[in-house]
Amino acid sequence: MDVIIRNITQHCDNISAYELVHQDGLELAKFSAGAHIDVKLANGLIRQYSIANCSSEQNRYVIGVLKDENSRGGSHYIHENFKIGDHIEISEPRNLFPIHPETQKAILFAGGIGITPIYAMAQELLAQDIEFELHYFARSQNALAFKNDLDAKFKNQLHFHLDEQTESKADMQDILKNPHNNTHLYVCGPNGFMNYVIQSAVESQWHSTQIHQEHFVAEQIDSSEDKAFSIEIKSTGQKIQVEANQTALSALETNGISIPVSCEQGICGTCLTSVLSGEPDHRDLFLTEEEQAENKLFAPCCSRSKSEILVLDL
Repeated sequence: MDVIIRNITQHCDNISAYELVHQDGLELAKFSAGAHIDVKLANGLIRQYSIANCSSEQNRYVIGVLKDENSRGGSHYIHENFKIGDHIEISEPRNLFPIHPETQKAILFAGGIGITPIYAMAQELLAQDIEFELHYFARSQNALAFKNDLDAKFKNQLHFHLDEQTESKADMQDILKNPHNNTHLYVCGPNGFMNYVIQSAVESQWHSTQIHQEHFVAEQIDSSEDKAFSIEIKSTGQKIQVEANQTALSALETNGISIPVSCEQGICGTCLTSVLSGEPDHRDLFLTEEEQAENKLFAPCCSRSKSEILVLDL
């Protein structure tokens, strides 16, 4: 889908928001809070960005992009190259982080740039008159994205927790006390922050079905003991060796087998492939624990194999 950058707003030191609209002024594909789009960059990269605006605004998508010093190329490219009036190619929205339909109260946690899907959720919850709290964690006032909008829209629900202000430190035990069945927790931000929130919820007796998370970056996995394994292509019987220091995706591509791929971190689910035989070593963040236990799907961009041979439905 071809869209135009209508506006760019710098919200803080290293976060900018990009407003995307249809080139002909038409409505864009519908989305719901928590959705993201793939943004295709001229340097060949494809990156995923959450939509931050309210789902009732079908004429635009607003994405927030952090200029990360540890970027794999996407955020730096956008900050350095995107200009108002540029045409860019995006996918239709997909939602891997929706608001649970039985939510009667929501507790929202955002860390840093993780505010983007959480901001959209807060707007949708407000529109549906569902009770919620929004807890936004950041290093300082200068690291808060969408601050003025948040202050204006969510005065009664918003809580800032800043590293530079010890008096604003979050009392997680108090925030998470007495979880009711239809209260749901939504968290997005750096992995360490999300692990902290989720562990706090577990310690406060929250059930796993009440906890929802969105990863932007995969956690680092110790690969020092990785071993080589083989992939068998069901349609041809071809066997492909995956070396210890190689991803299954790379091995497939080297042997002329192309599959759809996007994030290359096991977050988006684009490359998922059906498993016919063998036991995957799941390292993705897309499949649920139940889906991983079934061993029916495999993310070749990051996962490996516990068995010597993995037969894929390719």
